[in-house]
Amino acid sequence: MSSRTLPLLFINLGGEMLYILDQRLRAQNIPADKAKKVMNDIITTMFNKKFLEELFKPQELYSKKALRTVFDRLAHASIMRLNQASMDKLYDLMTMAFKYQVLLCPRPKDILLVSFNHMDAIKDFVKDTPSILSQVDETYQQLIEMYTPLCNGEFQLIRQTLLIFFQDMHIRVSIFLKDKVQNSNGRFGLPTSGPVPHGTQVPGLIRIFSCTGEEKTRLQFNNGGNYTSAIREGSFEIFGDRVTKLGTNMYSVSRPVETHMSGTSKSSTQHTKVNTAPNPLAKEELNMLARLMGGLEVQKAGSSDTAFRVNLFATDEEEEEALITRPDELSYGIINIQATKVNKNTLLLLSCMAII
Repeated sequence: MSSRTLPLLFINLGGEMLYILDQRLRAQNIPADKAKKVMNDIITTMFNKKFLEELFKPQELYSKKALRTVFDRLAHASIMRLNQASMDKLYDLMTMAFKYQVLLCPRPKDILLVSFNHMDAIKDFVKDTPSILSQVDETYQQLIEMYTPLCNGEFQLIRQTLLIFFQDMHIRVSIFLKDKVQNSNGRFGLPTSGPVPHGTQVPGLIRIFSCTGEEKTRLQFNNGGNYTSAIREGSFEIFGDRVTKLGTNMYSVSRPVETHMSGTSKSSTQHTKVNTAPNPLAKEELNMLARLMGGLEVQKAGSSDTAFRVNLFATDEEEEEALITRPDELSYGIINIQATKVNKNTLLLLSCMAII
């Protein structure tokens, strides 16, 4: 397991969350000033300096429930409110989108390009707010300094850590099903065509050399796919062409997005076991989570003229039905953490409920 994975997981999931919320705010005709405030508040909180200082420290990934708690708090960092069913759907869409991107990365290192695509889009959201833009640029620099020097083996370990985190998540998403990149059981299918990874050649040729390095024989074989030569490498700088489209906004074209719980299918859940045993690391995880969440200030809902609710479903009835019918194995236990500052550098964990 890589101890450098958490920042990439958080930034990419956060980017997907912003894509979805931006689409829903526009779909529900939320006034432009309120919508902009929501996006600015969430991005400001997401790139809080003290929060990122804790995030970028080498550490193991948090459990799915703990990470869900962070994003629940982040989503409510402004005047917008989500019911539990809509928050469940939001998190499902976020996780499945990034899982798909990680699976399709031609090289492990391309996960960084996916992250930069998310960062580029976030910068575009706040391009008219210099103070928030500077926060995003500072995080950009941290990403470059931490990840660009890593070797291929370290990126492979990061990719493996992410895939382990996502391995039991098989939520069916309408966009992926319609594009025929996801099967009915919620699993993604990998393509056997297209350009090969940068720095590699199209498979199908075996060359045999002598002990002196002279090429002696060439053998050809059927590679079983329709591969093409590699395209140019994407830019790993703050500004540049990332080349890959993975990590860009798939909601920019208006189309309905639904999730279907493959947990209702016996065949797709027989391998998934919910661990109800006490977690011996729960106390430490909660302490670390409290330090992280110390920088996440949730705004209290103001008057009815200010606060508003966003629904990720077409109707309130659909939202209520989704909450009732959601399978138990896809539900997240509640972690109630209140972190308050004792002094400038110390956080006190006032209360917490054990991870269910």
